[in-house]
Amino acid sequence: MEKNNEHTKGVWYAAISYLIWGFLPLYWKPLDSVGSGEILAHRIFWSFLLMSAVMVILKRQEALKRDFKILLSDKKQFLSVFAASLLISGNWLIYIWAVNTDHVVEASLGYYINPLVSVILGMVVLKEKLNSWQIISFIIAALGVLLLTWQYGDFPWVAVLLALSFGLYGLAKKLGSFDSLSGLTFETMFVVPFAFIYLVILQGNGDASFVSGGTATTLLLWGAGLVTAVPLVCFAQGVKRISMTMIGFLQYIAPTIMLFLGVFMYHETFSTIHIISFTLIWIALLIFTFSRTKWANYIINRKKQNSLSAKI
Repeated sequence: MEKNNEHTKGVWYAAISYLIWGFLPLYWKPLDSVGSGEILAHRIFWSFLLMSAVMVILKRQEALKRDFKILLSDKKQFLSVFAASLLISGNWLIYIWAVNTDHVVEASLGYYINPLVSVILGMVVLKEKLNSWQIISFIIAALGVLLLTWQYGDFPWVAVLLALSFGLYGLAKKLGSFDSLSGLTFETMFVVPFAFIYLVILQGNGDASFVSGGTATTLLLWGAGLVTAVPLVCFAQGVKRISMTMIGFLQYIAPTIMLFLGVFMYHETFSTIHIISFTLIWIALLIFTFSRTKWANYIINRKKQNSLSAKI
């Protein structure tokens, strides 16, 4: 019974994180008059302060000190956290820019293809092997992206950069060994000096939107840390309690919500080519998700057994 309760909690935690990520365009859109760089700087600055407060509230100071000593003494850990810090900052910047320049649909495409990019990185960098189902899913997804490229007459760089940056971020996190709370605290710690200096310069030049942009803008910029940290903490709690297969199913909640917001709320272009391309990518994702289940492994093993039997 207790195990079932923990699993249910895990599903809820993960689902909440993906729901928040899916609806984030609604949060960033009212800030479209603010520069993407300033929004990013506030997101980093307030996230760092919030994560520092969370560590104190949860009485994790000693654990944070211990992890900080490891960070400074272990070159691999230092480089992995530093790389993760730059990658997630770049991902946030591209995403904010995409939302505020009417590229929500393309941003959703980026997060649809992100799981596939992550597996490619695992194959190339970590020498992980792909089964036949996963190879098929990559071919179908590639067709969808190529079709979109032909439609645009230009490469969908927003989607690809979002997928690559988040995929590489996941890889950097995998190479490190810190838990999500310490990891996010360190990641924001690396870039918070640059964010703070940038905000001071903007304020000094009279170009800052914080305070001078009105109460609503100020509150939204201040809350950027909250909408960044809360889903990450929820995700961390969820991933501890449920399988990666379940995470695989749930992770498509966010880009699906983004897609619907882009098409029906922000009236972005969604042509027949878009429908065909996204359908190909959805089929690829279904095959990819299936490839990670015990049924797919059972079919593959049966084929191997039949092949060996035929040879004998």
